[in-house]
Amino acid sequence: MAVGLAHDFNDRTVIVTGAAVGLGRSIAYAFAERGAAVWACDIDAAGLMETASAAPAPITTRVVSVADRAGVQDFVGDAWRGTGRIDILVNDAGGLCGQTFQPVDEISEQDWLTVLHANLTGAFLCVQAATPAMKQAGYGRIINVASNAGLHTTVTGIQAYASAKAGLIGLTRQLSQELGRFGVTVNAVAPGAIPCNPYGLAKWESLGPEGQRMALERVAMRRVGHAEDVANAVLFFAQESTRWITGQTLSVDGGRP
Repeated sequence: MAVGLAHDFNDRTVIVTGAAVGLGRSIAYAFAERGAAVWACDIDAAGLMETASAAPAPITTRVVSVADRAGVQDFVGDAWRGTGRIDILVNDAGGLCGQTFQPVDEISEQDWLTVLHANLTGAFLCVQAATPAMKQAGYGRIINVASNAGLHTTVTGIQAYASAKAGLIGLTRQLSQELGRFGVTVNAVAPGAIPCNPYGLAKWESLGPEGQRMALERVAMRRVGHAEDVANAVLFFAQESTRWITGQTLSVDGGRP
């Protein structure tokens, strides 16, 4: 479990995208067990049902594609009307969208756009929907889940993913300048490889014992990351005591050269 008080976020409304599995689910749980009203969305209906059924406190879930502007506006609007506020937005939705490496000269425009829409445009649309409530309140926390792929390179070789995550880090910096005067902070976390969803777990297992050992030799802490490690970083940016930190990207990777 993430470390902290049991009710750090009483009376706060938190929106978490990509909450059906892995990091998003852990982030949603971290806020729920601390008293927040959590509204979680994903395109994975079955995964969302599992998230809701095992949650430490009631969570409102909705099947929404973050790339669908109308759907995002409806979802965020319902959260605002239902609770009277939007305090925290965590943009976790994204991923590889089922794609594997292809040489750059063979990638279709649609494959490129699919990954960008899921990882970058979706975050932009969620921010667009949530900021009116934050501006009205003079308060808000936006935390974008980027990736070390946006700071370095990605071992998957998927160009659109690395580009989208780098773009998300740039969007974080730019929005921090725009929204700061409204009392809204905007930060990002950049996880390393964390085997906490079906794709990540399968990739980790495929390395075998020797491959796993070699992979951990490149990590200062000599262990894989856990979803709770990222949830803790998100909680850090969401709390009151970090109200003068904005425009930053925090690597959550166990230490890498």
